[in-house]
Amino acid sequence: MHDAGVDRRSFLSASVSLLLCGSAGAGGANPVAAAKTYAFEKAAWFDGHAFRAGAFYSVGGVLTFDRPGKVDEFVDLRGGYVVPPFAEAHNHNIEPRPKLAEVIRRYLTDGIFYVKVPANPPRAKVALQDLINKRDSIDVVFSNGCLTATGGHPMPLGQRNLERSGRAEDWAEGRFYFTIDGVEDLERKWPQVLESKPDFIKVLLQYSEEYGLRHANPLFNDWSGLNPAIVPLVVERAHAAGLRVSCHIETAADFHNALVAGVDEINHMPGLRPDRNDWVDVQIERYRISKADAELAARSGTVVVTTFVTAIARIDKANAGEAFREWRELLIWNLRVLKEAGVALAVGSDRYSDTAVAEAFALHSLGVFSNSELLRMWCDTSARTIFPGRKIGALREGYEASFLVLSGNPLSDFNAVRGIGRRFKQGQFIEM
Repeated sequence: MHDAGVDRRSFLSASVSLLLCGSAGAGGANPVAAAKTYAFEKAAWFDGHAFRAGAFYSVGGVLTFDRPGKVDEFVDLRGGYVVPPFAEAHNHNIEPRPKLAEVIRRYLTDGIFYVKVPANPPRAKVALQDLINKRDSIDVVFSNGCLTATGGHPMPLGQRNLERSGRAEDWAEGRFYFTIDGVEDLERKWPQVLESKPDFIKVLLQYSEEYGLRHANPLFNDWSGLNPAIVPLVVERAHAAGLRVSCHIETAADFHNALVAGVDEINHMPGLRPDRNDWVDVQIERYRISKADAELAARSGTVVVTTFVTAIARIDKANAGEAFREWRELLIWNLRVLKEAGVALAVGSDRYSDTAVAEAFALHSLGVFSNSELLRMWCDTSARTIFPGRKIGALREGYEASFLVLSGNPLSDFNAVRGIGRRFKQGQFIEM
């Protein structure tokens, strides 16, 4: 939630109203014809580690490697390289806004079929219901209002938007965010959290090792979050309601507190940015993930979403006196310690003006992951943390028949992920 474009907040409330009015009598998305049975030939498909030659099939929108009795269409993929669709595990740019159709088209052009939005006005999700989550568009999940404490991120953002003539039904307490300062707040407000029908729950830990100092302190406005003792109680309630919990973190202490609270997913990593964006007086060790916590994350099955592209871009434009070299080394350390422990890593950019393509290439630039590892993170882990109940993220028997056809081999040249020739989603081609 760190790269909000200029147009994002100023247009949202009006756009929501227009879309809600426009979709009131729409009767839902246009029906899609029943998927044909396809046979795909002359291509190599990614098995999670390497590319394998051989035909595969789409029957009723489901992938199979057994030739069906009847094939409606044989498709020559002309030596292409077939990979699962890409995913964006953290962004806020799917919302009612000018040129939303162009944003969706860009995701599809980039080969990104799945997007996760952690924190949004609930009305935005309702307004978009006819534009997403269908075969010819992207599939999106929303957390709706997130849980923070008084003065914590992103409460000041909501307040600023109200001051800029934003609608209370979008940005006020109980909509965009819920302030949870104690157990009583959680018990009283939890029914309202569930009433908005979130797809998952987002909580915020921000310098939680200093919660007592920062809570409701104007000196740390927007640089604090929940009391870490509250988070396990949120997780318990969310899991009882069948919802996963994603946790925004900033420091290594936040990372540890999120793990012991039992969250399902950690959004961002220590190293995202220094305290109050002070790149000169940086306490590097405050953001270093310990091997013990990396091992705990692996044992717990906690997914970690990277969101490093903005930090890497800032490092590349560092000014004199800034700890850019030490910070870059920190990013590499944190990624390596998680990789070596076997932690599930997902690719998310949190970059409002961009997509996860930027994050994937930023990660590639650090040299921590092989092309195969990065491809699995982007295709498999990222998709599964967005839609854990669906058979997506891999080219396997019985999975959804969704894939991209690349003109080159991304294992030998990662730039090949930009060369998408065809897109196939749930049994049908997407024409761009």
